[in-house]
Amino acid sequence: MRKFMGLTKRNLLIYFKDRQSVIFSMLTSIIVLVLYMLFLKNTYIDSANSAMKGLEGLIDDKDIDMLVNLILLVGVIGSALITVPYNCLSTIVNDKENKIDYDISATPLKRWQIVLSYFVASTISAFIMNAVILTIGYIVLSAQGNMYISAESIAYSYALIFLGSLSATAFFMLIIIFFKTSSASGAFFGMLSAACGFVIGAYIPLSQFSKGIQNFCNFFPGTGVTVLYRNTIMNGLLDKINTDIGGVDNGEFVSSMKEAFNFKGSIFGSEVSMTGLVWYVLAFLLVCIVAMVLVYPKVYKRK
Repeated sequence: MRKFMGLTKRNLLIYFKDRQSVIFSMLTSIIVLVLYMLFLKNTYIDSANSAMKGLEGLIDDKDIDMLVNLILLVGVIGSALITVPYNCLSTIVNDKENKIDYDISATPLKRWQIVLSYFVASTISAFIMNAVILTIGYIVLSAQGNMYISAESIAYSYALIFLGSLSATAFFMLIIIFFKTSSASGAFFGMLSAACGFVIGAYIPLSQFSKGIQNFCNFFPGTGVTVLYRNTIMNGLLDKINTDIGGVDNGEFVSSMKEAFNFKGSIFGSEVSMTGLVWYVLAFLLVCIVAMVLVYPKVYKRK
């Protein structure tokens, strides 16, 4: 165990000593933020205003603005839960490219211990980075108004960040161990960064896509974690808005917003509860961990 912890610590230190890697881990989140401020915010506000016709005097404009800002935060965090874990796994490719894996494979550590040390280190790194992004988001939005988020929901949101970091790291581990060079890994990251915002519904709500595309996107655990996170931080504000309306619209405004921005869990076309979504992500995580332990020895044969 001491040797396993030592290798894990080594992988952690290597990642955080590489400042460029740390910065690029957050790059997609910054891109989503810029896109939102330049193009998407007005689109979301127009969508909300269209849904609240006839209710203008009942809903506070500040609440609508905060609602849209929370949609932004969900998009930023959802994207980060995909791109940050992938970047944290770059140590694996760097070790292979620089032949350091030769030395690691010559140690007394068993092959499953080596792969799990990379996995644990990357998960911890991803959680720290995503927690920082989330904390900054909470601080910025709380300065702009009341988010109507309870302390329990905030604590749960950090638990979801950990779950998302775990599942994404396990999934991408199965992909990144096949890359032999940093250039190949970087090229895939470029495609991943461009696609992840659409997969989780950060750029365009998944409700705008066909059922087939929705089912494809919902297959990935990152989408499920994003749905869980969206419910966690936005339900409080939506409940407050629903109370302000006072039943005039029979809850139609809140229902339409939840329908438009994908508040429901779905797996293979079937709607599932939030608890069912958590179990799906955990099952996906377990399958990926078992797969990485079995695949790694085939890819990294002892030299």
